[in-house]
Amino acid sequence: MKTIPHFINGQHYEGRSNRYSDGFDPSRGEIVSHVPLASPDEVDQAVAAARAAFPAWSETAPLKRARVLFNFKALLDKHQDELAELITREHGKVFSDAKGEVTRGIEVVEFACGIPHLLKGQYTEQIGGGIDNWSMRQPLGVVAGITPFNFPMMVPCWMFPVAIACGNTFVLKPSERDPSASVRLAELLLEAGLPPGVFNVVHGDKQAVDALIAHPDVQALSFVGSTPIAQTIYAQGTARGKRVQALGGAKNHLVVMPDADLDQVTDALMGAAYGSAGERCMAISVAVAVGSVADKLVERLTPRVRALKVRDGMDAEAEMGPLVTAQHRNKVRGYIEDGIAAGATLVVDGRELTVPGRDKGFFLGGTLFDNVKPAMNIYREEIFGPVLCIVRVPDFAAAVKLINEHEFANGVSCFTSDGGVARAFARQIQVGMVGINVPIPVPMAWHSFGGWKRSLFGDHHAYGEEGVRFYTRYKSVMQRWPDSIAKGAEFTMPVAK
Repeated sequence: MKTIPHFINGQHYEGRSNRYSDGFDPSRGEIVSHVPLASPDEVDQAVAAARAAFPAWSETAPLKRARVLFNFKALLDKHQDELAELITREHGKVFSDAKGEVTRGIEVVEFACGIPHLLKGQYTEQIGGGIDNWSMRQPLGVVAGITPFNFPMMVPCWMFPVAIACGNTFVLKPSERDPSASVRLAELLLEAGLPPGVFNVVHGDKQAVDALIAHPDVQALSFVGSTPIAQTIYAQGTARGKRVQALGGAKNHLVVMPDADLDQVTDALMGAAYGSAGERCMAISVAVAVGSVADKLVERLTPRVRALKVRDGMDAEAEMGPLVTAQHRNKVRGYIEDGIAAGATLVVDGRELTVPGRDKGFFLGGTLFDNVKPAMNIYREEIFGPVLCIVRVPDFAAAVKLINEHEFANGVSCFTSDGGVARAFARQIQVGMVGINVPIPVPMAWHSFGGWKRSLFGDHHAYGEEGVRFYTRYKSVMQRWPDSIAKGAEFTMPVAK
């Protein structure tokens, strides 16, 4: 039984807390590793290593920092399959999906390689009285990231490449359910030339999270996970004067207009609702059928959901793998039972699915509900599993109203052939990320990711230029020299002259 080590100050650290979490292979339902859970003292060791590395790293020229990231990017390309397999073995998502996750992580690294340009300030000569004015962005210090199980590589890459490119040092607390990818990233960063202590990994549970929130040397926190935890971390972190970016839950809708191409819609919903077993913060979990389109949509979806190829994630023909843990599978089953009790129509029931040769695996088949009402828990709450709900509305205005009244506002999509409807939807919808005939509108690395309302706590979205702003402080400098300074004191407010 292997133990997944921490990574502190450029080397593996086995941990001495004597507390461990079991790591599973979700397809087999078997324990395959032990994950040490860091004590507050061990979190302090990681922060101390990052604090010690900060002065030299922050003074390293942005171009030299970018060259380390270029080396890192080349190593990620080389080890892409290895990283994807680590993800599949611990998370359960199919191998092709894991490779896509790795690619999206690499794209953020590519963006961060442009940091010499991204950190450029602005300069104004002669604003008045022999004075010049310019701006600069400087790193914060030690920053930390707390990431979820569903994207063990991509979400950490939303954070640390931009953070270290800006000159910060980083402590990552990945999910204890699938931590191996984070340790491998740390090893590759060291191989790429990153100095020891600039990037550290500590595994842990609430103790480690609380220690990072409370640590006086941690200047900023990035978090992705459920809304209750996001809200708590934001409140506790900001109360301590930290900069906090906390991405919470989602309930993503896909509006199907009567003029939409239903074959395209069906393909889009199958991938967006059931890909990665629905364990995505951008998964489509609600199809909003407008007018007469609902019956046709159910007719097309039903055989496709029943025919989903649910298998071991390493099976080349698999379309969906298991859920991450038995506990999470049971939680999703509970939502299905709650939906039945509430009166929704269960069209396809995935609870009795079995996968030959994988009887102990954490599998659940694709599930489809029709006639779901806004008051039902399966509509209001984030299920985070392979469950798609169909809500019927009479018209476009009702669809927009339904979505805008939901507490979550992460992602949304509208399928239509009408340009006017598409434009109105994009303008009227109160959601952070919008797709028009695109089912999962995750912004590319040079844009930024984040929702509205209770899907995001904080002022900055993740990665892109928003990420650069989050991980830096803005400074304005005004300068003049003695030969341009008038004699005598001035008691009036300075103005441009």
